[in-house]
Amino acid sequence: MAPRRKMLITLCYIYLWLRFQRYYTSAIRSALHRLTGQSSFTFCALRAAPRRDEALFLRRGDRVLYITEPQACEDLSKWTLLGSSLVCGQRLESIAFIIEATSRQKVPVSLHRTNEKVLNWSDYCLPLAYRPGQPYRAVAETSLENFSRLGVAFLEDRLLMEDGLVPEKIVSVSLGETALEGLFEQDASKRIEAESRDSPELCRRSSLHQPELLSEHQHLHLSSCHECLELENSTILSVKFASAENIPDLPDDYTAAGTDDEEEEEEEEQRRRSGGKPPNLLVFTGGCEQRFQEIRSLLQNCVDTDTCAVYHLSPRQALSEPWLDNTLLLVLATDETLAPDLQLRFLSFLSRGGRLLGLSCSLCPAGLSLRPSQAPADRVCSLSFTRADCSELQLSVLSSGSVNERDGAGGGQVELWGQTGAQEMAIVRVTHGDDSGEAVLCQVRLETSPDAEGSAGSSELKRSDARRYEVLTEILTSLGVCCELRPLPEPSPVYLLHTHTAGWFLLWLRAQTLVSGGVLRSGAGALRVVWSGEAPLGVCEGERVLVTEPPQSFSEHFCLQTYTQHLQTQRLGRTVLYADVTCSTTSLLNGLMPPQEVGLIAIAARQTQGKGRGGNAWLSPLGCAMFTLHLQLPVTSRLGQRIPFLQHLAALAVVESVRTLPGYQDVDLRLKWPNDIYYSNLLKLGGVLVNSSVTGQTFSLLIGCGFNVSNSSPTVCINDLLRQHRLDPLTPAQLIARSVTLLERYVSEFQLRGPQALLTLYYSRWVHGGTRVRLWSEDGPEAEVLGLDENGFLQVRAGDGSVVSVQPDGNSFDMLRNLVVTKTS
Repeated sequence: MAPRRKMLITLCYIYLWLRFQRYYTSAIRSALHRLTGQSSFTFCALRAAPRRDEALFLRRGDRVLYITEPQACEDLSKWTLLGSSLVCGQRLESIAFIIEATSRQKVPVSLHRTNEKVLNWSDYCLPLAYRPGQPYRAVAETSLENFSRLGVAFLEDRLLMEDGLVPEKIVSVSLGETALEGLFEQDASKRIEAESRDSPELCRRSSLHQPELLSEHQHLHLSSCHECLELENSTILSVKFASAENIPDLPDDYTAAGTDDEEEEEEEEQRRRSGGKPPNLLVFTGGCEQRFQEIRSLLQNCVDTDTCAVYHLSPRQALSEPWLDNTLLLVLATDETLAPDLQLRFLSFLSRGGRLLGLSCSLCPAGLSLRPSQAPADRVCSLSFTRADCSELQLSVLSSGSVNERDGAGGGQVELWGQTGAQEMAIVRVTHGDDSGEAVLCQVRLETSPDAEGSAGSSELKRSDARRYEVLTEILTSLGVCCELRPLPEPSPVYLLHTHTAGWFLLWLRAQTLVSGGVLRSGAGALRVVWSGEAPLGVCEGERVLVTEPPQSFSEHFCLQTYTQHLQTQRLGRTVLYADVTCSTTSLLNGLMPPQEVGLIAIAARQTQGKGRGGNAWLSPLGCAMFTLHLQLPVTSRLGQRIPFLQHLAALAVVESVRTLPGYQDVDLRLKWPNDIYYSNLLKLGGVLVNSSVTGQTFSLLIGCGFNVSNSSPTVCINDLLRQHRLDPLTPAQLIARSVTLLERYVSEFQLRGPQALLTLYYSRWVHGGTRVRLWSEDGPEAEVLGLDENGFLQVRAGDGSVVSVQPDGNSFDMLRNLVVTKTS
């Protein structure tokens, strides 16, 4: 009885789900995902005597969905070709189907259905071939998502066809490899003549309307409501004929979100696709800096800035820099017509699996073209956008002056997501093949704020502004960008954590604040010093508090006891300034010149403005080890004469902080020139940045370092790797202390014996041994990596045998292409 009871409960869930939520599309889509390839789906009128192989899955009034044995379409010799889209082969999660229609007078829709939106069938598929007559037949291809939408529209009598045709039946079929072979061999002129004589213009897309299956404010109807009674009858029939094999997956409300292993595998796959790079959002504006600032501000209001960084891509960089494999999303936001070489570059990005968002741009992948819209540029128009749950969102936007349309020559698979009030294609999604990328192209100005100078109809746009952001967020999410906005945390108090050198720092701090009214000024702003036993009084706006006697429990993110236990230095890292949140640890120390004996270090649990080399952003969520260490060196010392080596020593110290732990020696942490920390040669974990200034004969150095310890996002972290080795996890406090300890030792050894003291260890950890690279660009001269020269620069042997040294400032090593490339800010 237990299995039958469990099945009955499951069926009741389905009943309640369909009864009150009207998730037709979800139910059908779930069945499609599970049964495509194993069964065929037939939408048609209710048969008085169904065939033996037909299982009734869903009924609405006199229209039903049957699930049958798979049906194949092998012979299309008497059909007329409408396009050549299958030349590239079947697409990911695509489905072929045949639609039958008659020319009879269409019965008006019921009064209670007149508020529903009609759906033009050819807007949701790619028509391939047709056969005139009674009934008229056409074969088409579409995505599983759009096939379910077509089926729902048929069940609800909202499916529209051209030339007065009335759809009578939709059947999913399997297209054999030779099904279209004869069609492609037909003479092109004969096909064109046949189409003009016999065919409705099936491949011409003139409008878009997605079904309004789920309204934003769904009301619960009474049992006397005709619509609800009809839905209830259809649901009861669905439950009656359901079986354990064809029960659709329950919605997320009733099913587990997935196991931890599945989530980890999904995260790992996402990181693998990104090459381990921080998720970069590149914005191309044709070189217009003002427009870039506008787009960046827009994106920062939509995306999680802890998981991606926004950069400007100039035309020169677009053509010359190896950015194609390092980019999560490319945003094209220029009205100017793209030059052919730029178009080719951006289409190449798509063909490699890239994702692209077009904001009023002229890029047209295969299968699409641009034409002038009915609404002039920058004129207010209405937009109907279909969300992922198939509900519609109505808003006012500015027209770009253009709209997309299918060019009829075939190409990628097109899904239409938004249309203007004039039923013109305003937002489309284009995909090209299983392994290629995807683009969402918007020909309405979603990027334009209603407060922008010169915006027409600003009051109307302001009323739609929240919905504009909702549309943008949905599009960005579909393109793989995290849009879970978190409020930017306010800077927290700074705590002085006492060690045995804190007395030196306190003496220096009193001297500094005596002449400044109790305020210490650094690159992070004004710090109001609160001495032991004092209350934080007189703190002005914009000032932060520096507490010299922190409470026993000052933070849940940092353990002073763990840090002290693993710190084995004479001086470095002995005086700690700690903040839960700060702009950056480097800014916190910038401008401070404490005595060398202090060994000052700034540590933060989170940075809001972390920086890398060349002005790059460093994403700094919780779980990342972030610190900046103050170090002074004589200019005339061995290391003072070779300052570029310092970043190599710091990166080596981080790697060895893990690999010198007992049992952790096989964790494959590596070094990438000049300053990156990698897992093998695959995934970036962190980096080092050194800032220097000279006073007299002394270098004052700020060694900034950040590496992922327990934060699996945005790329990968050390503890992810340790789980693979079945090792205990580590903490940021532990690894910061071990890194500082090793760095002090390496600096001491370098000062005594020079570079040779550590190069053997360094080379055992770096990823470039014997690597052949190209300098400056993909077409640059080829060279062989030799190692580091006496100054810490990368040394390579060119093709002519000459040895060249490459300075780290302004250059970086691109792992994915074996390029030494010029870095630009």
